[in-house]
Amino acid sequence: MNVSVSKKTGILAAAALTFIAAIANAGHHGEMKSKDIVDTAVGAGQFNTLAAALEAADLIDTLKGDGPFTVFAPTDEAFAKLPEGTVESLLKPENRDQLTAILTYHVVAGKVYAADVVKLDSATTVNGSDVVIAVNDGGVRIDNANVIMTDIGASNGVIHVIDTVILPNQS
Repeated sequence: MNVSVSKKTGILAAAALTFIAAIANAGHHGEMKSKDIVDTAVGAGQFNTLAAALEAADLIDTLKGDGPFTVFAPTDEAFAKLPEGTVESLLKPENRDQLTAILTYHVVAGKVYAADVVKLDSATTVNGSDVVIAVNDGGVRIDNANVIMTDIGASNGVIHVIDTVILPNQS
C-alpha cells in the first residue's frame, strides 16, 4: 500500500475510509453490502492515505469486525481544511494514541440511519466522547460538519459522509 499521502488526508482514516465506501456504494442507500467498511473503501482505489492511517492506528481489524458501526466520514475536501503537517504528525508511532482517539471519534457503535440521527441531539462515539447533532434548515450537522450523504450500507455498518473533519475536545 502506497503511503505517499497528501498532508491533509489521513487524520481520520477510519471515518474517511468509510467515505470511500460511501462513494463505492453511492446509489445504494440503506442497502446491505457484502463488503465491510474497509474492503469497500480500499476497493475504491483512491484513498490510500486513509488505509495508511487506519494501519498506523491499528484499527483495520476493528473496522473489518462484525460491528455494526455508524461512521461519520469526512471527504478529501474536508481533510484539505486541516492545518499543514497535521496528518504527518499523527501518523508517527509516538502519536498513535492521539490518532486513534480522532479516528474513533468518527465512529458510533450500532447502526444509526439518517431517520434516527435527526431525532438525536448527541451520540456517544467509540472513543467515549459525544458528538453534537443538530438539525437546521433541513440539514444535519455533526459537531461543526455538515452531513452531505447518508445511509451508505456496508456489511458491518452504515456511513454518513461529512464535509469537515471533527475532532474530540482536547481537555
